[in-house]
Amino acid sequence: MAYSLEQLEVFSVVAQQGSFSAAARHLGKAQSSISASISNLEIDLGLTLFNRDTKLPTLTAAGQQLLKTAELVLDQHAELVSHAQSLAAVDQTSMTIAIEIPYSAVIQPLIALAEQFPHIDITIRTPHGGRVAELLVTGEIDLAITFAQNTYPRNIQFHQMGKLILTHVVHREHPLAKQSKVSFLELKKHRRLTLSAHKNQLPTTQYLDANQTWEAESYLALLELVKAQLGWATLPRQLILDEIHQGELVELPLEAYPYTDWICGVDLLWAKNNQMPVGTQWLKRKLIERKIFELDRSANSTTL
Repeated sequence: MAYSLEQLEVFSVVAQQGSFSAAARHLGKAQSSISASISNLEIDLGLTLFNRDTKLPTLTAAGQQLLKTAELVLDQHAELVSHAQSLAAVDQTSMTIAIEIPYSAVIQPLIALAEQFPHIDITIRTPHGGRVAELLVTGEIDLAITFAQNTYPRNIQFHQMGKLILTHVVHREHPLAKQSKVSFLELKKHRRLTLSAHKNQLPTTQYLDANQTWEAESYLALLELVKAQLGWATLPRQLILDEIHQGELVELPLEAYPYTDWICGVDLLWAKNNQMPVGTQWLKRKLIERKIFELDRSANSTTL
């Protein structure tokens, strides 16, 4: 039974992508190579993993059970490689972090990092187009702090740091600001201003729609567009507390959410198989220890 890790990876990708051709495109290999890898794995295991009688290959009962074990083996291999690389790593001189939430929520761990590792140069990025997972896998960023997504690629690990409130706002002179209750239908009539990376990826965003949408690549850009009365937007409340308290921005009382704030998880992400030097490991631990929260309209903490 001389199967290889490469065969297990191909097995996992075919199952995820739903076809041999899609897996070939994903892995940058010829479809014949993918088919041969699966066939050889089936021979090595003495089992049929995919039913090929259908238009698209579907997992057999044995394939469904072995997929979980195969992905566990791949995860353990990635953890072993990462551990070995970190032990062999030279002194760290730089680190790149993606932060997609208000910086105030994570500033204390960054202050602590500057004191503990003053020689490490830090680059903070705000990736465009929801590319956080891709940048983690390629090693272009080391850690990411982002509003939680519905799903992540299998080679991304995450830890929920807590929850923050996202609020739907307009300028006080905008027509929606005059309404006591705002329905999804009313939202749809007015221009939506949205962050490119999160347009339809945050939980329940499928309900937030409009006939016209403008996208921006940062929350600060969205804030300026809202102030210019160009539409409504969904922004982190922590980012716009001053504008709300001063009355410049008005929170929209959505008809569908009469008893609760719109609360979204905050996740710390990292790639399973990327080298993580000592400084990055240290910051990761600090961020995991960090409890992110704020108080809702009833003065209850968003994170228990």
